[in-house]
Amino acid sequence: MAPKLERVLETCLYVDDLDRAARFYSEILGLTTLTRDARFHAYDVGQRSVLLLFQRGATLETVHLPGGSIPPHDGRGPLHIAFAITAAELPEWEERLGRSAVAIEGRTVWPRGGRSIYFRDPDGHLLELATPGLWAIY
Repeated sequence: MAPKLERVLETCLYVDDLDRAARFYSEILGLTTLTRDARFHAYDVGQRSVLLLFQRGATLETVHLPGGSIPPHDGRGPLHIAFAITAAELPEWEERLGRSAVAIEGRTVWPRGGRSIYFRDPDGHLLELATPGLWAIY
């Protein structure tokens, strides 16, 4: 029997202006910073996962830590992340984004009853807020 994966623990986006991105994810999305330095910010997402924002190009060299090393990584182009929300909070999110002048680019009602809204962060990454009913497991 093969070992199983539990969940996605971290995911990351690469941004051109770390301070601008940090303001968006803290102020607009309300995420709490776990740690940060000149290369990245780490955010708590629902006490179940971590969103890492890396300054684009700042992770092209191996990082050596007292406990080991992290190999180089980077990314280009607009990526996509979906955040889970409750169905009851969807209207509040729509209002919050509108007050912050964040345009909702798309809306979807899924066959299982879930609903999604789509918008962009300052670096053009496509963000989704999705209610239960999107996937068979959610």
